[in-house]
Amino acid sequence: MTLFESMHNPEALKRLPADQLPVLAQEIRDFLVESCSQTGGHLGPSLGVVELTIALHRVFDSPKDPILFDTGHQAYAHKVLTGRHDFTNLKSEGGLSGYPSRAESEHDFIENSHASTALSYADGMAKANEVRGLSDRSVVAVIGDGALTGGMAWEALNNIAAKKDRRLVVVVNDNGRSYSPTMGGLADHLASLRMTPGYEQALDLAKNTLNRTPVVGQPLYEALHGLKKGIKDAIQPQMMFEDLGLKYLGPIDGHDEPALEKALRRARDFGGPVIVHVITQKGKGYAPAENHDEDQFHAPGPFDVATGEAKPGSKALKWTSVFADTMVEIGAEREDVVAITAAMLHPTGLNRFADAYPDRIFDVGIAEQHAATAATGMAMNGLHPVVAVYATFLNRCFDQVLMDAALHRQGVTFCLDRAGVTGNDGASHNGMWDMSILQVVPGLRLAAPRDAERLRTLVREAVAVEDAPTVVRYPKGAVPEELPAIGEVGSMDLLRRAGEGHSEDLLIVGVGTMAQVACEVADRMADQGIGVTVIDPLWVKPLDEALIAEAARHRVVAVVEDNGRTGGVGDAVARLLRDHDVDVPVRTFGIAQEFLDHAKRDTILQQQGLTPQELSRKLTETVSRHTEGATDPALEDENA
Repeated sequence: MTLFESMHNPEALKRLPADQLPVLAQEIRDFLVESCSQTGGHLGPSLGVVELTIALHRVFDSPKDPILFDTGHQAYAHKVLTGRHDFTNLKSEGGLSGYPSRAESEHDFIENSHASTALSYADGMAKANEVRGLSDRSVVAVIGDGALTGGMAWEALNNIAAKKDRRLVVVVNDNGRSYSPTMGGLADHLASLRMTPGYEQALDLAKNTLNRTPVVGQPLYEALHGLKKGIKDAIQPQMMFEDLGLKYLGPIDGHDEPALEKALRRARDFGGPVIVHVITQKGKGYAPAENHDEDQFHAPGPFDVATGEAKPGSKALKWTSVFADTMVEIGAEREDVVAITAAMLHPTGLNRFADAYPDRIFDVGIAEQHAATAATGMAMNGLHPVVAVYATFLNRCFDQVLMDAALHRQGVTFCLDRAGVTGNDGASHNGMWDMSILQVVPGLRLAAPRDAERLRTLVREAVAVEDAPTVVRYPKGAVPEELPAIGEVGSMDLLRRAGEGHSEDLLIVGVGTMAQVACEVADRMADQGIGVTVIDPLWVKPLDEALIAEAARHRVVAVVEDNGRTGGVGDAVARLLRDHDVDVPVRTFGIAQEFLDHAKRDTILQQQGLTPQELSRKLTETVSRHTEGATDPALEDENA
């Protein structure tokens, strides 16, 4: 049995002799590289914290002492050391989550995978320990330097520092990167810490030397120790932390396990809040990751272990790529268009815009709130900013979209990548909330393209709006084949019309990529003699009022969307018809309003009933019910 195979819980790790820890660290790295080469996953971040994770579990008593991982990208070694060794179906249905998961282990606490939150969890848990009289317990939060660019982390630090005797250890995992190199003033500050010799060693040397000097040694050391703050000001800029009232230890070599254990024990025994600053290398121990300039194998797909080269996959055009090229084209036509990213330059495709127009790209760090309000300021002063974020992260800046961009009627465009079902990254990454929360924003305009050509068109239409915020949302993955319109209904695209000899039984409003599904449903139902019209509204907020007359001609209206059903486009369509006294039953099909387990996108859509087969069956039954007799008009909300 290898050392790796014997790691069923942290107690086994504590029993392991110290001289065997380097062997264990190498075995963990070999396992993670081999496993992620088959499934993909957050390899680079996890390789960088192997020694740190070993030290944490040797010093602290998890789960009594909770170890909280901010974002969770770096948690694979933690999974291994807490007994989870089967990575065969990592991020797939029935397999391990790509993030910490409370359902998997009592050692996992946070699974939201949204950055900059762990310190707030830790502050709350430390306060709970105090209230409950659990003075022998510590709380540990591991946060990357990238996540420290988020304002919520500093709100938490301000609260953590307010009480000097709560046992809380903040480990800053400083690798200079989130996805890409960390940007901003904090990044420069931490870089200066990395480049400065530790003052602690100098102070220890002075203490050891002076204490051996008779008579004057101890008093002189105490006098020097009294100058501690001044010494730090002179030779290290870490006073940022200590001015908050937090004890600071570091910088520590994040790949020196004995040094890490020593520092963590000091922090644990201090009895109050402590910052432990740890310098790590993302991708450590696997040369292709260490040498990968873009993101050091932050989240690669399957790859060849020997070379690090990605395994052959689909060469289909990706939504992100279409957006990226469109932005470059718009940038050439309009010098006032600028782009903003929240530490997601490559994942959102804005790297191409940055290469073409380096003076018109702004990476604000993991700070979506700031991004939205700064964009509003840019719009007020003559620019048209495009903020590209994942759809799930728009949730974090809703107040700024509402009270800054919308209230002031500013032309800011938000482009939401990974909208709808993303799948493998689990509940917190599905972009299934945006079309619900944005419905309440006055004046905001929201578009959902069904294919590449519509994405290009709608992004251009969005940046042409200067008196209101605009949003364009599109999913993850490959773009489907182009679906041309056969006509128009107002500003909406007509995709299918009931054939000659068919009555107008059913109107389907297909939102975004679900327009493709709606057309397949129409073709199936036409084979059964049911007359189906399919419309793609393109702009789903506000809805084109031409929809009212179109709906009135049909027996039933159905709305199909890849958003949560509550408050989505289906509800907006039903409200529009009710407001104009159109008594046509409306069925809404979307994602159940629940947190979804990780699985492939197609699997989740099938589970949700959002397939042509299932929708055809349900809608055939609905049309049949409404063909012969009148029914009370109602919004029929389908848990599809």
